[in-house]
Amino acid sequence: MYSTAFLDLPPLQAASGDVHLPGSKSISNRVLLLAALSAGTTTVHDMLASDDTRVMLDALRQIGCTVDEAGSTVRITGLGGSAPRSPARLFMGNAGTAMRPLTAALALLGGEFELSGVPRMHERPIGDLVDALRQLGCQIDYLGNDGYPPLRIAHDQGVPTLALAAPIQVRGDVSSQFLTALLMALPLAATHQEVVIEVVGELISKPYIHITLQLLARFGIVVEHQNWQRFTIAAGSRYQSPGDIHVEADASSASYFIALGAIATSASDQKGIKIQGVGLDSIQGDIRFVEAARAMGAVVTGGPNWLQIARGAWPLKAIDLDCNHIPDAAMTLAVMALYAEGTTTLRNIASWRVKETDRIAAMATELRKLGATVQEGADFICVTPPAREQDWKPASIHTYDDHRVAMCFSLAAFNPANLPVRIEDPKCVAKTFPDYFEALFSVSRAETARIPVICIDGPTASGKGTVAAAVAQRLGYQFLDSGAMYRITALAAARAGLTIDAEHETRIGALAQTLPVHFDGGQVLLGGDDVTDAIRTEEAGMNASRVSALPAVRTALVQLQHSFRRLPGLVADGRDMGTVIFPNAPLKVYLTASAACRAERRYKQLISKGFSASIDDLRADLEARDARDSSRSVAPLKPAQDALVLDNSHLTIDEAVDQVLAWWQERQPFAVSAQG
Repeated sequence: MYSTAFLDLPPLQAASGDVHLPGSKSISNRVLLLAALSAGTTTVHDMLASDDTRVMLDALRQIGCTVDEAGSTVRITGLGGSAPRSPARLFMGNAGTAMRPLTAALALLGGEFELSGVPRMHERPIGDLVDALRQLGCQIDYLGNDGYPPLRIAHDQGVPTLALAAPIQVRGDVSSQFLTALLMALPLAATHQEVVIEVVGELISKPYIHITLQLLARFGIVVEHQNWQRFTIAAGSRYQSPGDIHVEADASSASYFIALGAIATSASDQKGIKIQGVGLDSIQGDIRFVEAARAMGAVVTGGPNWLQIARGAWPLKAIDLDCNHIPDAAMTLAVMALYAEGTTTLRNIASWRVKETDRIAAMATELRKLGATVQEGADFICVTPPAREQDWKPASIHTYDDHRVAMCFSLAAFNPANLPVRIEDPKCVAKTFPDYFEALFSVSRAETARIPVICIDGPTASGKGTVAAAVAQRLGYQFLDSGAMYRITALAAARAGLTIDAEHETRIGALAQTLPVHFDGGQVLLGGDDVTDAIRTEEAGMNASRVSALPAVRTALVQLQHSFRRLPGLVADGRDMGTVIFPNAPLKVYLTASAACRAERRYKQLISKGFSASIDDLRADLEARDARDSSRSVAPLKPAQDALVLDNSHLTIDEAVDQVLAWWQERQPFAVSAQG
């Protein structure tokens, strides 16, 4: 997952491939709560691991459920009618699918609870749900602004006698989560009499209520409805664990890859993009995004657990669509509109205003940055794409701590003008799809020359490796420690039983071409083996010198180092990265420091590891090595002609990293708008 401040996407093109989606957030959090309300143990398979499910699981533990996690499988032993543990303070983050249903369930279970979240959660309305619960006789207080979290449930003496004779009324035109919350909680009160819920006004997002009803049935609760306005929970209802339940992949998340297949694959590419984990028979309403994508020109086929997408009409066709049935996935249509001919109008989306952010305003603002013409209203948005290819603009997309904004606008990187796009705060996708960008890159490609590279060269002990690794981490880029490559090759040769000499040069060269090397933070991995310490021994250094003298190995390692130029970008450190390996890199830094300073750093490093050392000897060795490296015939140590020299003799690591990043920012076309 990318935890960087921003993620720069170079111009992208789609590649054929399979995408395995995470579990549905809507299904995951519903299933978790239903399992918590049931007797017995429920094993939930393929559960989404995300911020929203994490806050739900933490809350369930706090109220007394037993929760055992093993990867994407979770075992929950529910309350089964027992009182929850209280008092408790529950933090719900920005998860509406946790805050609203859990509020209703706890109000009917009894106890004392405070439920709060991030500041945005305290701006998301919950008053209609609280009003409905108060109709029943529940005691719920607002701890801040009326109508909004945080809340206090005050049933320290148990649940009061509930008023169930008359139907419970709840508005349906703000959020379907209010009705879902009541449908999931009120079976607790229907043990001896039926309970009726009446929706006041139009019920929006009916497909999400369909999900709720389907899952309630899996847990033994039968709910009848009359035209989605009157819901009846049968008397004698009791939650029964189904034992095992599988979570479908998230249909909302599928929308990004359906769109990708429609906008970016070639019409001649018959394979296109295959999505695994959700199919045309999904119980999720957002699967109807397929209909909208087809209307715009996508070719979509599918089966019980898969979808296949390829480009059809091009450019895409503008549509005018009532999106009440696909409120979350409809955001993806707004970005697809950038690739359509004409104006796309999305209607009946007032619920966007009360989501993680005001999504209508957010989408309009960010679409305009890219060059689109946008009109917005209380419950609609109209998007007209840039008229000509040259009217597209590079943009830094502000994401408003909203996962769907970040994922939608990643699709703008496939623009016909080949312009880069910056996604600010990419980690917000963790709410529903922590590995979204990795999945996107798995079915994307870019022209090699367009994948950005930052080269950081310099003499021994200049700090280039530490600085380069930190820059890569801050940017979310790949990292290449070129100095380790010869050591790793020597180690691999030894493990393969190859003597490092001219006789075995060809075999060692072939071995070097396909070394499974990966740099992860401070670790160096060879396949799945951590070789960080093994390549830092004195013997490894001597073997590296012998390996580097073999021309076939040097040629092979140049090719291997080129292979590190992968999405979304690369930071490479060494002595010839900017002069030999990546001579066309857009930023080259030559990091240096005085011999005295470098000797002192090396001395402290050795002493900290328990080795004895002499500063004078270290300085002499460094100066001698500098002379050898600068005068060697192959790739001599020197700054590239267009390198920026950074003397970090008196800089901290953070100061050096900040300077490199500042130089990088100056080279970006959207640097001015980087703060949103």
